[in-house]
Amino acid sequence: MKQFLLQRSLQALIAAFGVVTLVFFIQRLTGDPTALLLPETATQADIAAMRVTLGLDRPLLIQYVDFICNIAQFDLGRSFVQNASVWEIISSRIPKTLLLAGGALIVALIIGLPLGLLMALTAGRKISRWIMGVVLACQSMPTFWSGIMMILVFGVWLRWLPSSGTGTLAHLVMPSIALGLLSLATYARITRSAVMDELSKEYVRSARARGVNTGRLVRKHLIRNSLIPVVSITALEISQLLAGAVIVETVFAWPGLGLLTVQSIAARDFVLVQAVVLLGAFVTIAANLGADILYSVIDRRVRIAVQ
Repeated sequence: MKQFLLQRSLQALIAAFGVVTLVFFIQRLTGDPTALLLPETATQADIAAMRVTLGLDRPLLIQYVDFICNIAQFDLGRSFVQNASVWEIISSRIPKTLLLAGGALIVALIIGLPLGLLMALTAGRKISRWIMGVVLACQSMPTFWSGIMMILVFGVWLRWLPSSGTGTLAHLVMPSIALGLLSLATYARITRSAVMDELSKEYVRSARARGVNTGRLVRKHLIRNSLIPVVSITALEISQLLAGAVIVETVFAWPGLGLLTVQSIAARDFVLVQAVVLLGAFVTIAANLGADILYSVIDRRVRIAVQ
């Protein structure tokens, strides 16, 4: 187990280092950021002063080493547009995005997993085909469109839910559903495939031949044995939820990292955009590391394979 954890942790560190390096050089190779921060009327003296302020006048290798050291110390720089620490700005938005992503993940899990299980257990019947149609519809709808439709129906016509902002649990309902629909469909389809694969195995046929009822079979065997692909897709869905939050937070005026990213791009605040990109990459790497650890807990064969 220790060898497995050490190997996966080392791979995560290498991936994080690669992301930091890639972000640094892409930023430097795409042009001079001072041209974005200063107005068109800026003089050469203004540009030179801004380059000194940003540290862009130093050799590239020195900039790279300083960049790595700052990231290691959780120093993400300073926003010149908002004149504040980037970490302070981001940390004030993180709770809102975590709340939205958590709500969307709960929606996806509590609806998607039972639907997938039901589709597998009723395969070939009309109910299974109807559920699959609903799942495909959820997967086909663009996030921004489903969000706008919910605002129109539940916020404007019926006036059941607030259409924007935060403050109460009611504000969270529509954004969570809009963000979670695609993940819901993904969980349903993955669960269906995993359970149907388990149903075709010998131990299931033997259990049924011995008279084990379906409920006991599902609780004792099918759910646990079908968890590995579900855990795998969860790590990917976390990054998907973070990416989708950009659209959902913009549609619902939800003050999280997604809306902050859009505002930062519009304001040409490249330091803040860079920090949000790095944070998203680190969260994705951490989620995949967590999924690998859960693999080893659920299925011991995963640990044995790397020894």
